[in-house]
Order: sequence, then structure tokens, then C-alpha cells
Amino acid sequence: MIDFDKLDGEKRAETKALLHQACEKWGFFQIDNHGVDKKLMEKVKHLVNTHYEESMERSFYESERAKALEDKETASNIDWESSFFLWHRPTSNTDEFTNLSEDLRKTMDEYIAQLFKLAEKLSELMCENLGLEKGYIREAFSGNAGPSVGTKVAKYPQCPRPELVRGLREHTDAGGIILLLQDDQVPGLEFYKDGEWVEIPPSKNNTIFVNTGDQLEVLSNGRYKSALHRVMADKNGSRLSIATFYNPSGDAIISPAPKLLYPNHFRFQDYLKLYATTKFADKGPRFESMKNMAIGHHSLHA
Repeated sequence: MIDFDKLDGEKRAETKALLHQACEKWGFFQIDNHGVDKKLMEKVKHLVNTHYEESMERSFYESERAKALEDKETASNIDWESSFFLWHRPTSNTDEFTNLSEDLRKTMDEYIAQLFKLAEKLSELMCENLGLEKGYIREAFSGNAGPSVGTKVAKYPQCPRPELVRGLREHTDAGGIILLLQDDQVPGLEFYKDGEWVEIPPSKNNTIFVNTGDQLEVLSNGRYKSALHRVMADKNGSRLSIATFYNPSGDAIISPAPKLLYPNHFRFQDYLKLYATTKFADKGPRFESMKNMAIGHHSLHA
């Protein structure tokens, strides 16, 4: 749990270090005092639950997906979820969902505007922790139209035979920073860590659960890992999940930040020469010198 209130006081360095450790060692964490209006979050959850009950629940239980639960072989290849995807940036698709109430659309827009600010703040803190310029992730994700933002709105319905099926099968997320507003009652989310599945409890008091995706792992040159996760089906309850993705735009070119790359394309004898005079000093400046030397060699031959 990372308390964002502590970023403004004397505990700033300690809080940033905790965030860095969470990104490096876990790939997932929770944020409290995140600045998103908690009454607004309650309203989003209420309106989504109402929409599901009125417009999605019946059709889910009548669907081929639900019927597949009767066959053990087929069941292992389906996800026991009822969901839809909203795009917010660079353009919105909410008007295409004619069955969404005006209240839900408007409330979701207000929520996303606040969540976007939180995603940008998180990206800046991650940049600081990685030794990159503050806006590096935002710029890397931007392409022509700025980072893309979308939300997967999902319910994992009550399941009569949870032993046969997953709510959502094991995967890592493709994008950048994922901010999850999840159920405060029903469990089911699990992340893989050190050879074990870690159960993520329901989010009390509207904390936001965050995980990092594949593009952040690439951009950070493997420092920040995207973690494998899944959702278990539940016999006793229907779980709510509102996951917002702060992702690169479709035309963004993603590569490791040059600052974070190890030196490469150098001759070992050149490294040994430098090592002889710096053996007992920190290896960081040595790597930096080799990186610069390799860049110099490369530009000479280019």
C-alpha cells in the first residue's frame, strides 16, 4: 500500500523508494489518498452494477459462453466474464454504446479525467525513480495524439461450477500502467509472484490497485516487470472490475530508454583496460563510459 499523501512531506523519498521497490520486485501495488474523488468512485461502481443487472446479466447466463460450462473440456478455454470496452483518448467511443445511461457516461467521463491525472503523476514518479526526465514515459507513449486511455468494464458473474473455469485466464497486460477500481466485497484477482499465486483482497475504502504492463517492461529495459495475473470464478458472488489502461498510442514507437540500456557492442579488452584503473570504484560510471565509447565507435562506423 502506497500512501500518496506522504509524497508531499518529509516522507517523500521513503514513499518513492517504496513505489520503486513495488515496480521492480512485484509489478503491482495499491494506492491510497490518490486524489480521485471517492464519492465519484462509489457512483461509478453503483451505475456499472445497475447497468450490468439491467442490461447484461440475463444475456450472459443465456449465452453460449455460459452454456459451455456444462462441458469440462470447453470450459477450460473460456473466460467467465461479462465485459465491454470504452475508449476515452485520443477519441471516445462512449456514444456508440446506446444502452449506457447518460448518467453513467457523464460520471465515467468525470472519473477518467481524474484518473488520467493520477496516471500521469504515477508515470512521472516512475521516471524520477528510473533516473529519466519527468515526462519521458508520457512522451514515449504519445505518438501523434498523446497516450491512449481505455477502460475495460467487467463483471465476473456468480459461477455455479468455479472449479471448471477461470474468470479470466492467466496473462500479462499488453500496455503501460493499469489502474483498477475493483469490488470491495468479492475476491478473485490473483497475481503470480515467486512461484505462487498471491490473492489480492477486495479494495476497501476505494484504494486503487495498480499493475504495470509489457510496454513499461520494455521501456524500462526489464527493470519494471509486467506480472502474470488471473481472475478466479466465484460461487458466492459477482465481482466488479473497472480497469483503466494508460497505454502508448497505436503509432508510438516503443524501445528501451537509451539511459537504461547496458553498454553494448564494445570490445572486452577496452573494458578490461578501464576496469584495471576503476576496479574498486562503483561499476555505474564504468558502464556509462563504455556506453559512450560504444556510441562513439558506432557513429564512427555508421
